[in-house]
Amino acid sequence: MNFNLNEAIEVLERTPRALEALLAGLSDGWLHCNEGEGTWNASEVVGHLIEAEITNWIPRLETILNDGEGKPFPPFDRFAHLNDRSGRTIGQKLQHFQALRAANVVKLRGLVDPADDLDRTGLHPAFGAVTIRELLSAWVVHDMTHMAQIVRVMAKRYANDVGPYKEYLSILK
Repeated sequence: MNFNLNEAIEVLERTPRALEALLAGLSDGWLHCNEGEGTWNASEVVGHLIEAEITNWIPRLETILNDGEGKPFPPFDRFAHLNDRSGRTIGQKLQHFQALRAANVVKLRGLVDPADDLDRTGLHPAFGAVTIRELLSAWVVHDMTHMAQIVRVMAKRYANDVGPYKEYLSILK
C-alpha cells in the first residue's frame, strides 16, 4: 500500500492553488467550454469540488470516526452544483474552494491518527464497507481526476484547430 497521510495532504493542499493558477482570469471561452451535452465545464467542475468539500469528504470521515459501520455515510449529490444559481465568478468560486479546503485540511489533521485510524471502516451507501485509507485516497484521486478533466476539456476546445498535430497530442484522443 502506498497511502501516506502527509503525502495525501500535500496534494489536497495544492489543488486549490493549482486550479487558481490554471483558471483565474481566463476568458469565458475557456471556462465554459465542455465536451458536449451532459458534460461539465471548468467552472462547473470547481462548483462540484466545492460541493464535495461541504457534503462529502469530511462528513463521511466524521461518520466513520463516530459511527463506524453503524450508520451509512450521509448522501452526496454529485450533481448538486448544477443547481447553483449564485452567479459567482470563477475567482469567487476558487476563493471559496480554497477557504473550504484549508479548513478541511485542518480538520483532517486533527481527526485522523495515521497510526490508529486508517483501517477503521464506515458504510458507503453503494460500496458497503470502506476504510478511512480508501476514503482519503479517493479524495486525493478525485482531485486529480477533476484537474485532468478540466485540462482535457480545455484542450479539446482546440481539437479541430491543431491540424495534423493531433496525431501527437494524446489528450485529444
